[in-house]
Amino acid sequence: MIFERLKRFAVVLEGPEGDGPAAFSPGQAVSGRVELELAAAARVAALRLRAMGAARVHWTESRSAGSSTAYTQSYSDRHEFLGLRHTLLGTPDNGEVTVLPAGKHEFPFTFQLPETLATSFEGKHGSVRYWVKAKLHRPWLAVKKVKKEFTVIEPIDINTPALLAPQAGAKEKLARAWYCNRGQVSVTAKIDRKGYTPGEVIPIFAEIDNSTSRAVVPKAAIIQTQTFIARGTKKQKSSVVTSITGDSIAAGKREVWHGRALKIPPVGPSILHCRILQVEYSLKVCVDIPGTSKLFLELPLVIGTIPLHPFGSRTSSVSSQYSITLDWLSTIPEQPEAPPEYSAVVSSPEDEQSLAPPCRSELGGVLESPFFAYIQEFRFRPPPLYSEIDPNPPSDNIRPRCMTC
Repeated sequence: MIFERLKRFAVVLEGPEGDGPAAFSPGQAVSGRVELELAAAARVAALRLRAMGAARVHWTESRSAGSSTAYTQSYSDRHEFLGLRHTLLGTPDNGEVTVLPAGKHEFPFTFQLPETLATSFEGKHGSVRYWVKAKLHRPWLAVKKVKKEFTVIEPIDINTPALLAPQAGAKEKLARAWYCNRGQVSVTAKIDRKGYTPGEVIPIFAEIDNSTSRAVVPKAAIIQTQTFIARGTKKQKSSVVTSITGDSIAAGKREVWHGRALKIPPVGPSILHCRILQVEYSLKVCVDIPGTSKLFLELPLVIGTIPLHPFGSRTSSVSSQYSITLDWLSTIPEQPEAPPEYSAVVSSPEDEQSLAPPCRSELGGVLESPFFAYIQEFRFRPPPLYSEIDPNPPSDNIRPRCMTC
């Protein structure tokens, strides 16, 4: 029996950078091998490979059809991203059989991922999964299967105008209790951009005005919302990723957040372009008002994979800009330097001759380049002779000017 002869049957994937983890980006090539180890010679009809990737959603809802009748409604859908087939050995249709000797056998394979793929995801009502499955066909025996999953990460570059744009909003709410107006609570919040990556800190600029007769507590949180779509119906699940709580604001007082820090923990990137499954993020500023419902202000977020470029960023702080501008002050010496020598300022005739621009014949084809430019030397006049006596003393006939006129 081949069950006794088959010692190992596995799919091994090579990471994009050698032996690293099997995580890929859309458009990359996936390489690997199917390893087969036999204890004795075995007859094999075919060895086939299949690469798959799909998003699936499924959930159930209870429905009522009357006072005593109830039923369960099921919702499900599937969207395929990847579907490739390869035959690594023989074909199972023509009846030919290949006899493999005992020992280890490797069957390499390579396939290209499509340019548009959603990030791998596991949720409560759906998932996005990618895998490679190998099937070993043997005469008169059941097909032997082995499966290897891999991860796909869709690149999201936050260095785009849409994701670098500041996000701001304002909300207000009347606090009522037993039909009595107890005042108004208002909140204004702003963040410097829409796109962030895990590990970054979001500085929150907010102003909370408490005009009620009771103390309120401000909070801020990053919310993840999973949306599953099937048969025209949506199912959503929201969860708090991380949160912070501010100080209590007394009645009639105002609180200002000057860049309150909220760090993004390791979370999966946003999934925005899948037809049946989406993962979105938002920053919610909440004010807990005693005796009434909470006040919510929501600002959209996109969690990307390519971090903010360190140079040319629009989000650099004012303090960092000043630090760059004023760095030259530290290079000023405590004592003034002596003036330069005459020979160091004015070039000699020999030096002037050597600085003459080269002739066109010597340059050859360099002048044909659009980037060629010849920079001439600046000529300086010799400095005046130093003297403690003013060579142009003021005249006594000149009437002093009145500074108050």
